[in-house]
Amino acid sequence: QVQLVESGGGLVQPGGSLRLSCAASGTIFGIYAMGWYRQAPGKQRDLVAGITNGGTTNYTDSVKGRFTISRDKNTVNLEMNNLKPEDTAVYYCNADLVAKTGTKIMRRDYWGQGTQVTVSS
Repeated sequence: QVQLVESGGGLVQPGGSLRLSCAASGTIFGIYAMGWYRQAPGKQRDLVAGITNGGTTNYTDSVKGRFTISRDKNTVNLEMNNLKPEDTAVYYCNADLVAKTGTKIMRRDYWGQGTQVTVSS
């Protein structure tokens, strides 16, 4: 059973910083990519940043220069600087990986439970 456990959300003032972490556990044979998505109230879940197994990163335009994604083995981090009120959302970790589920070994997407980030004065 694969689990993605997130940590690091909270309340921060505009201009402040937060660091999100997500650790994948279980019988994992390989990770193709990991990333962070966010969902604000009444809006769809959108990609914030992603990182491939080869280290290639991509960011949504609104966070370029402020957010940095990094990965260490089965953990993905999101360093968020100069936070703005519009960054307020629930942030979800995502992993595209191969793992043993029951008796099968298969590739699929997994999601964390989400962590709230609130940027407000």
